[in-house]
Amino acid sequence: MKLILFGPPGAGKGTQAAFLCKRYDIPHISTGELLRAAIAAATPLGARVRTIMDAGQLVDDATVIELVRARLEDDDCRRGFLFDGFPRNIPQAQALVEAEVAVDWVLEIQVPDDHVVDRISGRRVHPASGRIYHVRYDPPKQPDVDDATGEALVQRPDDQEDTVRDRLRVYHEQTGPLARFYRQLAEETATRYGVVDGGNDVAAVQKAIADLLEHS
Repeated sequence: MKLILFGPPGAGKGTQAAFLCKRYDIPHISTGELLRAAIAAATPLGARVRTIMDAGQLVDDATVIELVRARLEDDDCRRGFLFDGFPRNIPQAQALVEAEVAVDWVLEIQVPDDHVVDRISGRRVHPASGRIYHVRYDPPKQPDVDDATGEALVQRPDDQEDTVRDRLRVYHEQTGPLARFYRQLAEETATRYGVVDGGNDVAAVQKAIADLLEHS
């Protein structure tokens, strides 16, 4: 199974990606991991990536595609793969098509913006342990206090409402064109495009995804 998974921040992509990779015995591929691995391997491509990143620049699409194509040659990709958060834009999506990387399904997890804001802005974290609570869905026994240590919980800067809404704005700017691109691709090729409601609980979303992939 060859999959592309995308959705807004807070949609539960990580949870669903883990579910799908286990179900179909395929590797989870993210560009962040590819970039870090290339740098660690100290290959010529990795050296190029390090130079770009050390200069504070974004890695260009051509280099990202080169990393992806190299990763897909590994043995564990023979049964398929799951791209999470890639492609991020039309040039990357088009480059993937031009590289003849075929995909079985493109899955979009949709969650209303207000639901995303509620999910993310309600998070509270215990910095020392990384334990995460939610003020509404999984609150600590005492407000803003870690259950185990009694130490204060914090809201991470990335979880503040203004930041979340800005991330959503950027996501929609990038993803609107991507959704149209892949809907069109599904009309012209064997690639299929599906949408799942990510506003439900984890088990319900998993069932909806499995039903879509296996019974449609």
